[in-house]
Amino acid sequence: MTDLLFSPFRLGPLTLANRIVCLPMYLAYPDPDHEVNSLVLDYYSEMADSGAGMVVVENVCVEPCGLGNPRSLLISEDRFIPGLARLARAIKARGAPAVLQLHHAGRHAKRPDRIAPSAVETWGVTPRVMDQADIDRVASAFAAGARRAKDAGFDAVELHGGMGYLLTQFLSARTNLRHDGYGGELAGRMRFPLEVFAAVRAAVGGGFPVGYRFLADECVPDGITLDETRPFALELARAGATYLSVMAGCYDSPPQYVVDDRREAFMAPFAAAIKEELPAMPVIAAGRIQRPETARAILSDGAADMVGLGRIIFADPLWPKKARGQIAEPITECTPTCNLCFKRIIAQKPAYCTRWPKERRERFLERVGG
Repeated sequence: MTDLLFSPFRLGPLTLANRIVCLPMYLAYPDPDHEVNSLVLDYYSEMADSGAGMVVVENVCVEPCGLGNPRSLLISEDRFIPGLARLARAIKARGAPAVLQLHHAGRHAKRPDRIAPSAVETWGVTPRVMDQADIDRVASAFAAGARRAKDAGFDAVELHGGMGYLLTQFLSARTNLRHDGYGGELAGRMRFPLEVFAAVRAAVGGGFPVGYRFLADECVPDGITLDETRPFALELARAGATYLSVMAGCYDSPPQYVVDDRREAFMAPFAAAIKEELPAMPVIAAGRIQRPETARAILSDGAADMVGLGRIIFADPLWPKKARGQIAEPITECTPTCNLCFKRIIAQKPAYCTRWPKERRERFLERVGG
């Protein structure tokens, strides 16, 4: 009997060896120069060695004012291409397609020059409202970043529309209070992310995969819900999105929707709703998919085409091989009540996992200076 979890999957021009995706998970591994370093290379090499069918590199920012954390990669200039090319080669050399996630934090940027669609106070700071010049510049920055990712050898790009970052800030009536053509009704609020998508698609060409990290529900009062994100998903499909990586929750949500949720596969129903709306669209489900049996059930039920692992595969990089039976040892489970990795990145320190063997944790802390 075929194991659906480990069956190949066609994603545009790419053939994935299986249905497991290493999700983009921010870990604060880059140095403040925003370049690829040995810590980044080693982490993504390990993820590609894990046996996952695809690896997505997280939060690569298209311009400095969109940096959500000083320890983030940038793709705002051609000088970043050589380092990113080393990263793409490291992933692909281990047999996994390499995807780069293009990012702009908007009002969540930890910068004095942060920008946003509207003047919504965030963490005690009110961002500057974007004018037309800003809108045009940011769309061009996403397009230029996509071109650089392609030049660096990545197999695809993914636009970061999750966590309440800039693209979602335009989409949500909670954070988009504009009265011009980029605000108001849903059609206006969809305009900017769709313009960004079109600019990226034009920059890389029709044959190059462009995915979207898709926020299905902000899980906050007055936030966007499936009533509005379903039509947005349809527009992304019409625009040529290769896949949707579906999530729920944002920084303004109760913590259980972002880092604390202990329910297995708690985001999978949102992926199922988008898959039902768009049966032909490849969909990735996420949200603490801890057990291989759960992953297989999501696929067999038709809720998604792929399953994404974040903290689960961070805790145990051998998860795919153990799930396949190549390694007999039990899977090391991510502890739902821990959140050390999240606390580390909030403190702007490189993340590690309490479930790693003691020797590995000690080597890591020595390497990063505590």
